[in-house]
Amino acid sequence: MGYRTIYTTAKDEDEAMLIAETLVEEKLVACANVIPSMRSVYRWHGRVEHNDEFVVLLKTTAALAEKVVARVKELHSYTVPCVVSWEIKEGNPKYLDWIESETVK
Repeated sequence: MGYRTIYTTAKDEDEAMLIAETLVEEKLVACANVIPSMRSVYRWHGRVEHNDEFVVLLKTTAALAEKVVARVKELHSYTVPCVVSWEIKEGNPKYLDWIESETVK
């Protein structure tokens, strides 16, 4: 069994918590960390933009990663939300077992 961390950003705390709580409740992720007050600088439609955002880190199994990405996109207000995933190669085996036990099979 493989494991993933999925990273996304949200426009505000309400959206970040909606994503976090929905995915935990639906058992698509075992845990969501919401980190406030990140400043983002990016190019959008030819202009450099500056916005405060919230970071959301989601822990899940590799088997569920595609569903998590799709669900985040459904819940998100952005036209093109940042939703990226990376493999967890090492970790506390008991924590990784817990991720598996708290997500749908």
